[in-house]
Amino acid sequence: MKNRSLGISLVGIIAGVVFLCGSSAFPAVQRDSISHAFAVRPGGELVIESDRGSIEVKTGGENKVDVMVYMEVRTGDHDRAEQVLKGFDVTFDQEGEDVYVKAKYRGDKGWRFWENSDSRLQVRFIVVVPKAYNVDLTTAGGSIYVGDLSGKARAVSSGGSLTFENIQGPVHGTTSGGSISLGKCSGAVDVNTSGGSISIGQVEGDVVAHTSGGSVTVEEVMGSIEASTSGGSVKAHISRQPKGDCRLSTSGGNVTVYLEKSIKVDVDAETSAGKVTTDFPITIKGGWSHSSFAGSLNGGGPELYLRTSGGNIDLREL
Repeated sequence: MKNRSLGISLVGIIAGVVFLCGSSAFPAVQRDSISHAFAVRPGGELVIESDRGSIEVKTGGENKVDVMVYMEVRTGDHDRAEQVLKGFDVTFDQEGEDVYVKAKYRGDKGWRFWENSDSRLQVRFIVVVPKAYNVDLTTAGGSIYVGDLSGKARAVSSGGSLTFENIQGPVHGTTSGGSISLGKCSGAVDVNTSGGSISIGQVEGDVVAHTSGGSVTVEEVMGSIEASTSGGSVKAHISRQPKGDCRLSTSGGNVTVYLEKSIKVDVDAETSAGKVTTDFPITIKGGWSHSSFAGSLNGGGPELYLRTSGGNIDLREL
């Protein structure tokens, strides 16, 4: 009998919890959207500042900026969901060829410890701009994507990944909690993340890439490179004569550089916990050891500075 009574009591407790929480134990989805279109000419700038949400920017053939904002709340309380949706304030403005979008949640932050409605609000920005346009994008809680743009691309996120594809212009990207991926780019690149890997494709300009928690991979750079990480490996391909110095360093992995055999550089390589190897005949300046050397390749040129505290350094022929 005692076991049976205990079972009935547990069922009653569970039923009571479900009753108290209401239908929030089985949340429904409430959605809303906002859209706005602006007539512009190429060369302007889109500026988005939001305290949450992902941002996706694509290009179209028309001289206009189309902004679509999609909002979603998961909760069983329909009235509460409506309040949350109304609490997300989005404003639009235009000055000449520039478009400004500002978004911030101004509603109640939640009144029950199990239903922080503010955190249940999911937001997504999808924007179409002219191909020749500039973007300046900031979000405090989501990923950012920019593709097929001929202009400056700046993206800052406090909690998501950054992706750039086919950018004809300079790129600046910063995130505190995600990876950074860059495809083809014809301008200078400056990217930084505190918690993810960095992958860079073909870049015609100079590259600066730093991460505190992942690897760095650079497929092809025609300018100078400055790449560093505190927690991963660094790999770079240099297929054309660099115009400036290249510095690759890590505190926790290997450094591997692939060089076209005619590249002219002065190499300065040193590791604290590994060895240095090379496929090339190096004219040594000073001493040589299994963990360090300094010398010139093909008569010398810009500096190729390589450092690691926890791995090997390898120079390989492309």
